[in-house]
Amino acid sequence: MKQNYDFKIEKIKNLSPEEIILRKKNLALFYQTGFPNKKDEDWKFSDLNSILGKNFNNISNNDFFPKERGFKKINEFEHNFISLLNGKLISTNFSYEEKNKISLDNFDYKNEPFLENKNSLYFLNNALATGGFLLEISKNYKLKKPLVIYNNFSNSLKETIVNYKNSIILNENSELNLINYINNSSKENFMVNILENIKIKKDSSLNNILINNSKCNCYFYKYLKSDLEKNSNFENYLLSSGLKFNKLDIEINLNEENSKSSVFSALNLMNSEHQEIKTRINHNTPHCHSYQKVKNVLNHESKGIYQGKIFVKNIAQKTDAYQLSKALILNDAAEFDAKPELEIYADDVKCSHGSTSGSIDLNSIHYLKSRGIPEKEAYQMLINGFLCEVLEKLSDGKIKNFLKEKLERQINGY
Repeated sequence: MKQNYDFKIEKIKNLSPEEIILRKKNLALFYQTGFPNKKDEDWKFSDLNSILGKNFNNISNNDFFPKERGFKKINEFEHNFISLLNGKLISTNFSYEEKNKISLDNFDYKNEPFLENKNSLYFLNNALATGGFLLEISKNYKLKKPLVIYNNFSNSLKETIVNYKNSIILNENSELNLINYINNSSKENFMVNILENIKIKKDSSLNNILINNSKCNCYFYKYLKSDLEKNSNFENYLLSSGLKFNKLDIEINLNEENSKSSVFSALNLMNSEHQEIKTRINHNTPHCHSYQKVKNVLNHESKGIYQGKIFVKNIAQKTDAYQLSKALILNDAAEFDAKPELEIYADDVKCSHGSTSGSIDLNSIHYLKSRGIPEKEAYQMLINGFLCEVLEKLSDGKIKNFLKEKLERQINGY
């Protein structure tokens, strides 16, 4: 199904002649193939062109600067925040921190970092992106409180695509707990296309959490690329339910010894929600560790996908890499697709991967019912235990309890 779209560079304000030329080149590259479809191996389970064709009449871009509006903040724990509206940096608060240790500005499109990603959404982002931010944490600074990025979207985005870029740099021996929080309940169909580049330098640590708070008719794609230096640590927690379409495309480069990365995901999908986690973990040097655990619960006509690749370079001896995906399928109409991959060129490594899917344990349901627990509540208890297990390694108790409460609300249908 061919998708109709109407993208115009002229809608973007304050561009130099050089920027206009470069953006038009990227738009032309996008037009060569259009939105990704199943002919692209990376999109074989998520034919975005067909999905958008069934749900959009015509997609356009705009560059209006939204007015600041109130938004509901998280009350369960103290935190710093960055507020984005339609990708634009609106307001910030770092009252818990030494502000001279944190640099925050609008994303600099004249000096943007180069990302190795050549799918058509990359070209489209290069052509149309506005907004976003550049965040840098100083050497030897560990933030005292978590940083929440409030990703808010206005209710006037019908048939519109929002493109923006973010850049995050953690300098040597710094630390950050980061929560990307999507809070939108719009019934209008719109798309979000984000490119994010993260650099984690020597002895630094980043906990990166993504969660959405409500159901909306949003089609969401995010490509995240991260480069890790010696003794650095990058943990990702992906908890998502309620977005109509969501694909998180994560590439992590373990570039120096003793760097570590992990991906934990808990997706609870209902109705016709379609969500995909795609990861590529590149072990480019010896003595690095990676761990991935992806869990899905699928009901109604939902579709969950996990594509995970572990790449081990020939010099990356003593690699320790683990990958596992599990799915509970609660309905015959639901679908789960998994594509785990290992590509190993070193001989002294410890690598494993696996994928399982099946229905819920009816013996456990019977046991709980025999103890007086209603059937619906029994199902919810088992699903909750299945998904919340991915949060056990989180060290911050308040954040862990907050995420567990959000998961329980999603499981119970909000």
